[in-house]
This record gives sequence, C-alpha cells and structure tokens, in this order.
Amino acid sequence: MHIYLDNAATTALDPKVVDAMLPFMQHHYGNPSSIHALGRETRAAIERARKQIAGIFHVSPGEIFFTSGGTEANNMAIQCSVRDLGVTHIISSSIEHHAVTHTVEALAKSGQIQLSWVHLLPDGSVDYAHLEQLLAEKKGKTLVSLMHANNEIGVLLDIQRVSNLCIQYEAYFHCDTVQTIAHYPLDLSQVKVHFISCAAHKFHGPKGVGFIYISSDAQIKPLIHGGAQERNMRAGTENLYGIIGLAKALELAYAELDTTSTYIRSLRTHMANRLEKEIPGILFNCPADGLYTVLNVNFPPSEKNDMLLFNLDIAGIAASGGSACSSGSNVGSHVIAVLNRPEQSAAVRFSFSKFNTMEEIDTVVDKVKEIVLG
Repeated sequence: MHIYLDNAATTALDPKVVDAMLPFMQHHYGNPSSIHALGRETRAAIERARKQIAGIFHVSPGEIFFTSGGTEANNMAIQCSVRDLGVTHIISSSIEHHAVTHTVEALAKSGQIQLSWVHLLPDGSVDYAHLEQLLAEKKGKTLVSLMHANNEIGVLLDIQRVSNLCIQYEAYFHCDTVQTIAHYPLDLSQVKVHFISCAAHKFHGPKGVGFIYISSDAQIKPLIHGGAQERNMRAGTENLYGIIGLAKALELAYAELDTTSTYIRSLRTHMANRLEKEIPGILFNCPADGLYTVLNVNFPPSEKNDMLLFNLDIAGIAASGGSACSSGSNVGSHVIAVLNRPEQSAAVRFSFSKFNTMEEIDTVVDKVKEIVLG
C-alpha cells in the first residue's frame, strides 16, 4: 500500500503533461537561441506557452518570465526590488516560506533594508490594521511581500485588500502564489500586484520550472547574468520541456478547476470530520475556509507523537510535519510555533490532489487512529 498525502510538497505528473512534454524530450530538442529551423521551432513553442500563461492571468506575455521555480522567482522579486527599484523597507510576515524569510533577513542583516514583521492573528492570518499602520509609517520605498496561502496551515491572504493598501500608500507588492496558482483564479488585470511566483510541480507539472510575473510598472534588471534569454531578463538555456509541461499543467488545472476543487474539498471535509469524531483532543491548525488542498492536524500531547510521521511512513502513508523545504532540519516548524500549541503536541500536514480517493482517506484515518490510540 502506498498513499500520497503530501501534495503541498510536490505533486505527481499528470499523464497528459507527460504526453505534452515527450516530443520535446525526444524529437524537438533544438536550442531555442539557435537561429536554425530546430531552434526556431522550440523558440516558437516557448513563446506559445508564455502567451497561453499570460492569457490565463490576463497580463501581457512580456510580463511572464520562466524561472527554475518559486524560490528563484521569490528571490528575484525581492532582491531586484532592493537593487533596482530603490526599496529600502520590506514588510513581510514571520510565517512566509523560507525562500522569502531567509532572503529578507539576509538583506536586513547586510544593512540594505529595514525589515518589519506584520502582526499575525491567532490563526496565523495577517493583521491588516497593523499592515496599514506599517505602511502609513513607512520611510522610503517599501515592498510588501506576503504569500497568498501559507504552505503549512493554509491560511489565505486577501490579495485585493493588500493590493488596495499598497496602492494607497504607494508600495510595491510581491505575492508568493506558489500554493494557490492553479487552485484559485487570479485576474491580474483586476488585482494590482507587481510580482507573483509560480512552481509547476505544485499542480502536476514538472519540477525545476516556474515563472515570475513582473508588472510593467516594476522595471527590474536580471538576477542571473550570462545570456540574453527571457528577453535579457534571465540568463541560461531555457528548460524547454519543463516550460511545455508547465503550460500544459496550468491549462488542465484551470479547465478542470470547478470539478477538481469541489472534489478535493470533499476529501478534506471527510477527513476532518472523521478525525474530529474519532480521535479525542485533536485541533486543526488550518481555518475551515483556508487553502482547500491542506489539512493540518494538531494531535494532543503523547509519547507516541515523536514517531507519528515515521509510523505513517512505515504504513505506506506519505504526509508531512511542515514544509518539505525544511526537511532534514531538527528545528521545529516556524509556522506552527506562532499558533502556540501545547508542548509535545504534534502537527501533521495532510495535503490532497485530484488523484487521491475517498477510500484512501478512510484508510489513512483508520491507520492514524490505530497509531495514536492503539
């Protein structure tokens, strides 16, 4: 038995995505920068993918730049804002992905910016009143960097509200949308954001590819030098078949969004209801109206908690204690820490995809019950 409930870390490739990628792995292999026919062919495929993605978000193709994933996109938005836009003040939260928190902390430590942490409410959501206070008190050019959905507890940001505040106080806005792209519609012609980040492997696309949206209002220079690719914005030979896979995965996700989101919500609700009914003392670290692909469960203090994830793994169940990017570290989750849960309690993140089944959910709950109460 193998049940995968760690889809917030990465997802399985959709077979239709594999089918779209294979011709570019086997036959259409020209370097997109080459001027011969094979190069022109692959260049055209990349530009079709860019145009397709731009259409989904109602932006210009010239505002979409392919990257190696969300971490690079986040770094590009933040570091280039400081270097090229004159940003001297960054407002973020303490529960952002480390691709953001480590970047802004490094900039603050080097003396390049003043860093402000916005207050969080007890459930981990942003205190918008404090955010406005920080913006009203800002000195110099400011960048607000806040994620659309937290990758561990799924709390959602009101992007429109933050956008309105940034417009009012003339601040730049970067939103890490890695967990929400392909799961929620996003019309960037209606919501003013200067930068968003994407990673294809979060929605059944390939690993190692993503994109950054850079608004035409934010003129930055390359983070990576060495070539004229991506209209002189990102050096390096493009990940051709990765880009093809990204565009196909995004196309499928939005074509199937209503059906898929309804189905995944039903899995999440069923699991939450069973756990709450059958395991005394559990809490949920995620709001009911949060990111629908994530259910973060807090198990009450127990001597069995240290081995909970290990025992699930032995049983063939893949789940997570937090962000996959922090695995291997013996430091507890910086996200769960802000929730002030009881000591010796254990947080487990279960995250779902369209490939999971209700039977799998029941099997996992039965196994969790056996481990925790048995």
